[in-house]
Amino acid sequence: MKEETAKTDDKYALRSVSRALDILHVLGEHSAEGMTVAELADSIGVSKSTAFTLLQTLLARGFIADERLGGSRRYRLGLALVHLGDRAAANTGITQIAMPLLQQLTQETGLTSRLAVLDDGYAVAISRVDAPGIFRLAGSLGTRELPHCSGVGKALLALLPPARVFQILKRIGMPSRTEHTITEPAELVKNLVDVADRGYAFDDEEDNLGVICVAAAVTDRSGDGVAAISVTSMKGGRSLEDMHDLGRAVRACADKISRLLGANIPDA
Repeated sequence: MKEETAKTDDKYALRSVSRALDILHVLGEHSAEGMTVAELADSIGVSKSTAFTLLQTLLARGFIADERLGGSRRYRLGLALVHLGDRAAANTGITQIAMPLLQQLTQETGLTSRLAVLDDGYAVAISRVDAPGIFRLAGSLGTRELPHCSGVGKALLALLPPARVFQILKRIGMPSRTEHTITEPAELVKNLVDVADRGYAFDDEEDNLGVICVAAAVTDRSGDGVAAISVTSMKGGRSLEDMHDLGRAVRACADKISRLLGANIPDA
């Protein structure tokens, strides 16, 4: 069965992409002095002209860097890989890091908590800790949610430049989900300024009548938003101050997760 899987994978593999990845692996194992075109060509078993073409493509995208040492030009790994490595590490480990803290948040608030990420502009929950009891408010994992009316969506949009937010809203749209839904881009961007200032976002019956969601963004060591966490509740008799109390609790939990991802956030 394993041999059949390998053959199927090879069938769809692009030789040029495989060779480019081979170059990155070889450079990663080499010294900081880098390698020449001839050395790389010999290492991956291609002609110098093929190696040169691959190197120019990788160079243009920042995946490798070059410099002249002595009489030859040498290539080494580029800084674009540093950024990708940071994001990969954050995305891979964030669920394992966040789950114990989400469990604490649910225990503290008595509410279902979730971890979500932006996917092509939509908010998508990737993990959840259910509140005690059989009544469930939070949606299914993996479901795309409109960012303009979800707490996690607004928490993540608030970290983006307004121009980027407008692009996302134009592409996705801002349909009305309830009478409380914000449907004008300019009004939402103004709302996101408040979200950024206080550190947490509200979905105050904007996606479902009678349901509120309070969310805060999680950042990595570069300050980029990599996820958001939230708690969900029936609106009931909750006052605005109650919602702010929840917001502060969610923000504190998000900050703990961010610190574990390397973010420079002072302890409260």
